[in-house]
Amino acid sequence: MTGSEQASCACDTPRAEQIAQLNDRLRKTGQGGEIFFTRSIVESTELSPVAIMQALARYDAFDADNDPHGERDFGDIDVAGTSLFWKIDYYNRDKTFGSDDPADPEVTARVLTVMLPEDW
Repeated sequence: MTGSEQASCACDTPRAEQIAQLNDRLRKTGQGGEIFFTRSIVESTELSPVAIMQALARYDAFDADNDPHGERDFGDIDVAGTSLFWKIDYYNRDKTFGSDDPADPEVTARVLTVMLPEDW
């Protein structure tokens, strides 16, 4: 796909779907942002970072309760019998404020955080 075809495609894609595709890329591949685990996950001896990343990549249980805006930016996963939440936030490139346009990867720093429910 050429650059102009990609630009045309992006214009035809609803804003929430553009954001969702960028979020999927981060969640499934680790590209297009940063992924963090809360301290409680890092300190756990039962939770493998590899298993968490695999569960994130497989996640597809989006519904009206956990994805009301269609951006695919929140979910819950089970890893080694432990329930975890994950959430994607959108910041400006300096990560000092929220992003003015989460659909634009040029102005948005995506941050996916994986946490225990009690970390929320």
